Amino acid sequence: MQILNPSRWYLHPVFVFACSIIALATFLVLTVSWYMEITSALEVIILKFRIDPGLIFPSKTGMTIIVLTLLITVVLAGIFLAFIYYQKTVNLFRLQHNFIYNFTHELKTPVTSLRIYLETFIKHRLEPEDIQKYSQSMLEDINRLTENINSILNLARIESQNFGSEITKENLVNLIQSFLDKNASLFRNCDVQIENVSNIEFIYPVNLFLFEMLLMNIISNAIKYNESDSPKVTIVFKNYLQKVTIDFIDNGIGVNKREAKKIFRKFYQSGRDHKHDVKGSGLGLYLVSSIAAIHGWRVAVFSEGTGKGATFRISIPKASIAAVKEKNLWKRLKRSVFWS
Repeated sequence: MQILNPSRWYLHPVFVFACSIIALATFLVLTVSWYMEITSALEVIILKFRIDPGLIFPSKTGMTIIVLTLLITVVLAGIFLAFIYYQKTVNLFRLQHNFIYNFTHELKTPVTSLRIYLETFIKHRLEPEDIQKYSQSMLEDINRLTENINSILNLARIESQNFGSEITKENLVNLIQSFLDKNASLFRNCDVQIENVSNIEFIYPVNLFLFEMLLMNIISNAIKYNESDSPKVTIVFKNYLQKVTIDFIDNGIGVNKREAKKIFRKFYQSGRDHKHDVKGSGLGLYLVSSIAAIHGWRVAVFSEGTGKGATFRISIPKASIAAVKEKNLWKRLKRSVFWS
């Protein structure tokens, strides 16, 4: 998207939009005003010369004014919707530009780091302790690369409807426990606990592939944005009359209240990395939000402020559980992607 030359400000879409609205509104006001003035003048003539009003004011005149008014209203509405679409397009372009810049940095940084470590191994004889330390750093860089690549691949899978599995009814508590056991090596530095106070089975229809992707992004996010010596995530199941909630409570750096709604947007990168240079693709929480929307769930974040941890809550309405079918998933997905 090309940026207009400041000297040609009169071609800016916002200026054109404003001029169009003013012109149409002025035309509508003048038309109605002139019509009223002409009607008043003709009424005087009719009374003075006792002319039949039907000869002067045909029945179609009023209908014509009404039709013209409706048409102008439709035109105004169309211009307004076009302006909103333009604003969304500009915003999406800006986010994509930031994403490309930051994501390129996210790929280039670990690759450069790996290259330096490898050159060090080749050129110098290192002590076993140094080898172990550098190898650990290289593994961290590889994990960082893998995470970013997986985010892009997962986004492509969701937006192409290539979920990789079908809907099945599962006990969500057992499903999460199985996921944690299977990925214990990834979360070895974090204490992840499950609490089910009601001690009931939460059996609901889920897409296994998408649900595991959701869990991976939420837990990874809690670990990434955490400055504690002992990162912790507590997964709490609660049963209510009309819904079920799953809370992911962490002891991380928290979420600024101004960013609570923004962090689920596509390509949005939070400013929470205030001490550590921790950046991401801006897709993790967007994937979480999209997957929740696909299933008919809702996701929200609560935090008392920076440094006080955060709670990511997934709400599952009981009334909509029966409506979660394979044929409905793609419709929900298109809505969530289009309006993001």
